[in-house]
Amino acid sequence: MSLKEVWIDEMRDLYSAENQQLKSLPKTVKQVSDEKMKALLTEHLEQTKTQVNRLKQIFEQLGEKATGKHCSGMEGCIKEVTEALEEDEEGALKDAGIVGASLRTEHYEIAGYSAALAMAKTLKEADSAKLLTESLNEEQAAAKGILTGATAILKDADAQESEEDDEDEEDEEKNPEEKKSEHESEEDEATAAPVLKSVPKKKST
Repeated sequence: MSLKEVWIDEMRDLYSAENQQLKSLPKTVKQVSDEKMKALLTEHLEQTKTQVNRLKQIFEQLGEKATGKHCSGMEGCIKEVTEALEEDEEGALKDAGIVGASLRTEHYEIAGYSAALAMAKTLKEADSAKLLTESLNEEQAAAKGILTGATAILKDADAQESEEDDEDEEDEEKNPEEKKSEHESEEDEATAAPVLKSVPKKKST
């Protein structure tokens, strides 16, 4: 496999990721309550449409088809967004969860565009590099905007009273998906434990 083939594969992954975003973002916009965050995500939805068209343009210039790979990474990111949307919390607390999941999604896309752009530059694909740079700049601005907008949301969430005071009561209310997630998290910790023990401790100076 050549670098160009790897690059095309990377962009097909991005193309799938952006199309998944087009399906997911409207649901997020609908449920977020903070007006500034709603406006920011609405703007980014429009940018995502443009980003899909830029990738189409690159594939047309290369004489390649855009489809051919499903982005499992974005599927995982969107699953986290969906989980945040399905939380029983309301107002700022729910928005805080959406912020965290949305930031993961944006940084996943930033990583993808950064890799694709580096490959395009190496291959001296100047036209494609220009289009990828435009999309990368938009993703970075979106991530920065979400983080900036999160300041007020997080302050409001901190002030918002939680209705769940008793930890045992919280455990009783967990649905099957939450229990599964907790079990998987405990398995992750158990799997990582031997690796952590093998890390040499730094000597104090």
